[in-house]
Amino acid sequence: MSLQNSVPKYTATSKVNRKAKVGRTPWSAVDPLVDPFRIRPAFRSSGAPTPWLIGFMLLFALNANAAVDGVVVNQTTGKPQAGATVTLYKVSNEGPTSLESVKSSADGKFTINQNPAGGPHLLQAAYDGVTYNKMLPPGMPSTGLMVNVFNSTPQRGAVKITQHMILLEPSATELSVRESFFYKNDGKTTWNDAARGNLRFEIPAGSRGNVEVNATAPQGMPIRRAPEKTDEPGVMKVDFPVKPGETRIDLAYKVDFKSPGKFSGRSLEKAESTMMAIPAGVEVKGEGIEERGKEPKTQASIFSVITDKFTVEMNGTGELESGTSRNEDDGPEIQVSPARVMERKYYVVGLAGAILLLSFLRQLRKQA
Repeated sequence: MSLQNSVPKYTATSKVNRKAKVGRTPWSAVDPLVDPFRIRPAFRSSGAPTPWLIGFMLLFALNANAAVDGVVVNQTTGKPQAGATVTLYKVSNEGPTSLESVKSSADGKFTINQNPAGGPHLLQAAYDGVTYNKMLPPGMPSTGLMVNVFNSTPQRGAVKITQHMILLEPSATELSVRESFFYKNDGKTTWNDAARGNLRFEIPAGSRGNVEVNATAPQGMPIRRAPEKTDEPGVMKVDFPVKPGETRIDLAYKVDFKSPGKFSGRSLEKAESTMMAIPAGVEVKGEGIEERGKEPKTQASIFSVITDKFTVEMNGTGELESGTSRNEDDGPEIQVSPARVMERKYYVVGLAGAILLLSFLRQLRKQA
C-alpha cells in the first residue's frame, strides 16, 4: 500500500467531526451506547434486546431487590447479640411507618428485604426492654450496618445527674416553670428502672394542667413522654431508659402566681449542680438559693440552689428572651409573640448552655 493510499481523505462530514474533537470529546466518540442526544432502539432487528436495555434491566432488578442488612452488637459484652428485634421504619411528616421486623440470628446478623430508597429511614433494635435507633439518611449505604445495644439493669450504677436547671418566668397571672435534668452514664449498661422511674419530681401546689415532658437519648431527638403518678401525693415519675452517654429530660408546667409572690420547690433527685435563672427586671430573694451573677446577653439573674427545699420570692414579671434592643416607652414587661415560639425554644436551650458555662467558670475560679 502506498503512502498516498494510507492517508485518509476528509469529507465535509469528517471535517465537522474533526473540529468536534478539539476541546470536549463527543459522547458518540467515547461510546455510542451512552450518547444522551440520540434515542436508540431497545431491540435489534432480530428481536433481541440491545446492550443498554439489558444494563437498565439489571440495574432495575438490583434496586428492586435492595435490602438492609448488618449485625447487632452488644456493647456491654462486646459480642454479636442474638435475638434482638430489628425493625425498619420509613420516616415522613406523618410519622414513622413500620416496613418489616426480623430477629437477629445467632451471630447477630439480620437481613430486611426492603428497599430503603425514597427518603430517610430509621433502623431500630429492641433488646432487653430498650430500643436503640440508627438513622439511615438518603444515599447512605444500607448494607453492612452495625446497630449497638446494651444490657439493661434497674441498678443506677455509674449514672449521675451533672446539672439540674430551673428557669422561672413570672407573668401577671401565672408562673412558667421549666426544668432540665442532664444525665451522664459512663458505664456500659442501660439504666432502666420502670418501677421507680428514672426521674422523680414534685409538682408544686397550684399547678395548672398537665406537665409536658420531653426526653432526649444520646445523639437522639426529643421524644414526648407521659409522666406517671406515684404513691406519694404530688410526686410524679418519668420512665425513660438512661443509655450510656448523655441523656436529657425536660419538664414544663405552670403554677398560679401573682406578683409579688412566692414559689417553693423540692428537688427529689441529687444533682452535682442545681442552677436557677430568673428574667431581668424581676426582684428576687429567697431561702436555699445564692446569687451567682448575671447572664451576659439577657442580664437574667443566675442563682445556685444549695438545699433540697427552696423558696423564691419574686416581684415583677418577665420572660427569658434573646436580649433584643427595646425603647424606654415599651414598658417594663418583656413580650414574646406567638410567632417566635420556636425561636424562643432554641434560645432557652442556649441560655441553659450559658448558665452551664457560668457555673463552670466559677468552679475554675474556686479551684484557683
